[in-house]
Amino acid sequence: MTTTTLAVLVPLLPFLGAAAGLILGRRAPGLVRPLAVLPTLTALLLAVLVAVRQGGGHSVDAATELTPTGSVPVELALHIDGFAALVAVLVGVVASCVQIYSTGYLREDPRYPSYAALVSLFTSAMLLVVYSGDLMVLLVGWEVMGICSYFLVGHYWETPEARAASLKAFLVTKLGDVPFLIGLFALAADTGSFRVTTITARVADGGLDHPTLIALLLLAGVAGKSAQFPLHTWLPDAMAGPTPVSALIHAATMVAAGVYFVARLLPVFAASGAALVVLAVMAAVTMAGSALAALAQDDIKRVLAYSTIGQLGYMTGALAVGDRGAAVFHLLSHGAFKALLFLTAGVLIHAAGTNSLAAMSRMTGLRDRVPDAYWTMTVALLALAAIPPFSGFFSKEAVLGAAEHTATGQAGSVPAAAGWIVLVAGLLTALLTAAYATRLWLLAFHGRGAEVPDHGKQPLAMTAVLWVLAVPSLAFGTAVGVLPDWFDGHSLSPTLTTSVLGTGLALAGALVMYGAWRHTTARAARVPLGAVAASPEGDGGQVEAEAIASHAPAYGDVASADDPADPGRLLLGPLHRHAAAGFRLDAAYAALFVRPVQAAARLVRFLDREVVETYVRGAGTVPRWLGAAVRRAQTGNVQTYLSALLAGTVVLAVAAVLVATAGA
Repeated sequence: MTTTTLAVLVPLLPFLGAAAGLILGRRAPGLVRPLAVLPTLTALLLAVLVAVRQGGGHSVDAATELTPTGSVPVELALHIDGFAALVAVLVGVVASCVQIYSTGYLREDPRYPSYAALVSLFTSAMLLVVYSGDLMVLLVGWEVMGICSYFLVGHYWETPEARAASLKAFLVTKLGDVPFLIGLFALAADTGSFRVTTITARVADGGLDHPTLIALLLLAGVAGKSAQFPLHTWLPDAMAGPTPVSALIHAATMVAAGVYFVARLLPVFAASGAALVVLAVMAAVTMAGSALAALAQDDIKRVLAYSTIGQLGYMTGALAVGDRGAAVFHLLSHGAFKALLFLTAGVLIHAAGTNSLAAMSRMTGLRDRVPDAYWTMTVALLALAAIPPFSGFFSKEAVLGAAEHTATGQAGSVPAAAGWIVLVAGLLTALLTAAYATRLWLLAFHGRGAEVPDHGKQPLAMTAVLWVLAVPSLAFGTAVGVLPDWFDGHSLSPTLTTSVLGTGLALAGALVMYGAWRHTTARAARVPLGAVAASPEGDGGQVEAEAIASHAPAYGDVASADDPADPGRLLLGPLHRHAAAGFRLDAAYAALFVRPVQAAARLVRFLDREVVETYVRGAGTVPRWLGAAVRRAQTGNVQTYLSALLAGTVVLAVAAVLVATAGA
């Protein structure tokens, strides 16, 4: 079987599994789990085989024209280079782990068949984005992921939080997709093609007439899909969906699509120095702002959500300094440890049985009750904090090294300002990331929450995948010497300066947070947090659904705002409440955009009802009055009709005489 055929089957198998799951889910419940797991696992094996055959060498290209368009052709094209081959393997690994994990996490959920089918469709759409060599075909996968996220985030649709979160995710990403689509058409108009290889070749020959405009239009879609400032506010609210969905969205699909798109078309963005500076500023604000917000969250999933936003900022920062190898390296590394973090969070939700979802201030005694989650989450947090020798250290240092390289003027056409912006923001974020990772670990496993009933051993399907993902979280950094052969050939090895600075700041952040935690724990009174509801044994998804339905503080006001034992509150001081609310960007957007639109809608409604409808009613009233007058004259009395006829004749005769007299 040729490599091209294998590559076609990779996104096709999950799609067929999704279709079969939707059709047979209710008719044959016993087939739901095999249809969810087996096609995704098979796609993973085929993706590995494609990667082995591609081997980091020449790209695999194939195309067939779908239909004559009369202008720019749209082709069903594959373009598999080293980036695509490895990202597809990441998608397959995370999607397979999520499907296996979900068989235990949502095993009592009545909507599991549709959930599993949508996860498979989500996976298929991302794989289509990864392998596609034509931007219009890529756009299909791009938009399918958007609709899948809408349904999956709103899985618990009976709760207002889930409904609002799914609608917000859909609308915010669509807000970015409109200029994104315009940018795609403008790019095709300048280059005469939607093919990735043709576009990059034309750009290399100076074929772009409007590089800055096109790059900025495309960046709007990337900011929405990859949750970058200012279109990032949908991602923390998306935590209202099931935890395995969060793992899939944050680690391997949806948010990774924007970064991957820029990496694939980096020459388009590099053609405009202004666009790279804009991208650098966007990455810097995203990194620092999301890290501060993560320090103030009490819900463990919202901490991880803001963490994802910040780590995506590192990736876009690497792209802003022209190093897509470092960006995709961090994408791969982050995909492993972030999926692990979310899945361990799901285990904690199940074990804690807390009716405030994953509020860290209400957790206690989990270290001994869920040792698998404790050790694997520790590995993932160390990777997140970029502590050597964990994978996050190598990938984050690749980003910082690329930024230093650009800042010192060694990156050719890339503005040095972009390098300085990314480098300074990246180092600051390294400090803050280690701080909130340490806070999460301390509050989740060494906190002061109320004791809850022990729900027994966690399902094997949930705990086994944790150890599978722990391996790349720990050891993926060893691939730093091999990955350049798969990418652009640039070294990804850590540099001395950024390694010392980054690691030193990370250790400082962890130590400061630990000291603050010791101080607040010793000072705080033992305030009873109240008993928490016990969860039904064996179903973390049911716990989560009931938690959201109970209007948990994590999805409203800040749960930890008044907790004296929260070290984040101590360190942030007056900034804490604003950071916990995401610096009130949603309120700002409501004031700047939502309320004016609502006011305009009320004005239009007033004009429609009081002006337009008044005119319409008036236009009908006059003929109605005339008709009523005529109707009154129709009495049915013949004598009345003859009298009126005689009177009319007399009037006409008199008028004729008067006219004749006046003429004479």
